[in-house]
Amino acid sequence: MNSNSALPSKLQQLRELSVVVADTGDFEAVRRLRPVDCTTNPTLVRKALDLPVYAEAIDRELAWARTQSGDRAALVGEVADRLTIAVGSALAGLIPGRVSTEVDADQAHDTEATVRKAHKFIDMYAQRGIGRERVLIKVAATWEGVEAARRLQRDGIDCNLTLIFNRTQALACSEAGAFLISPFVGRILDWHVARGDTPASIDVDPGVVFVRGVYDEFKRRGSATVVMGASFRSTAQIEALAGCDRLTISPDLLEKLEAETGELPRKLAPGKVEATTHAPIDGARFAEDLAADAMATEKLRDGIAAFAKDLAGLRQTLAERLSATA
Repeated sequence: MNSNSALPSKLQQLRELSVVVADTGDFEAVRRLRPVDCTTNPTLVRKALDLPVYAEAIDRELAWARTQSGDRAALVGEVADRLTIAVGSALAGLIPGRVSTEVDADQAHDTEATVRKAHKFIDMYAQRGIGRERVLIKVAATWEGVEAARRLQRDGIDCNLTLIFNRTQALACSEAGAFLISPFVGRILDWHVARGDTPASIDVDPGVVFVRGVYDEFKRRGSATVVMGASFRSTAQIEALAGCDRLTISPDLLEKLEAETGELPRKLAPGKVEATTHAPIDGARFAEDLAADAMATEKLRDGIAAFAKDLAGLRQTLAERLSATA
């Protein structure tokens, strides 16, 4: 008899070690996979436009838009915001935890605009009966994004700082009091593999090594900021970070973990807090350290550009639908 047959699936084991988050806004996938948290962003909202479960909300928002006058671009932007909250609200009804909701990536270098949009989203969720304790505002980890998070956290709005590729980036978010950071494991690996540097084993995978290092340093410092590994390319990367505070995982990888058996050992665990002092990170050091890190500079820039392109695509699709029904 195979001794592994008595073990629960690796996904079930992982849930005992880390909070599992679904990196999707697919309503049926979230309902099927039962994550604690999930996410929504312009890419996922755009996909939602073709899902029957969201048809009523989409029809309602487009009907509302047809009754409005004024600047067309502003109206399309408002519809995009309203649909973002509609999708996030539907997902919130499926999970016990939080919905990460992305603010506009094209404002990633504008602290004031980011703060305004975050407050707007929180207010819109509140109008639907969803309290701020059920929401994470997702902000790109530029220096301006870090400063926005610092202010939002003081306002009682929890933030998910995303597109983390660099140690200084991560520590700046922690010092700003960010609720959570999302270091991107797979995109770090992609950058190295594209340059002919394929790791010989999972323990030297540069994305895995980075997240392990950030996790260990946060725990040594006694940081309350949650570390959530993101952007996985394989179940091996996920297993190598078992025990990380949270892991946000795509539906296909969640299903692979559900289908796999065998022991899943803990790889990360908090150590003893060390009483040390550190010079706080300011904007100048943040910029200097990021500029010295070619991988982080490129991946942060490209990540913001991709998110902004997705947002532009959502707005374009909505504009076309409005024109078709005008």
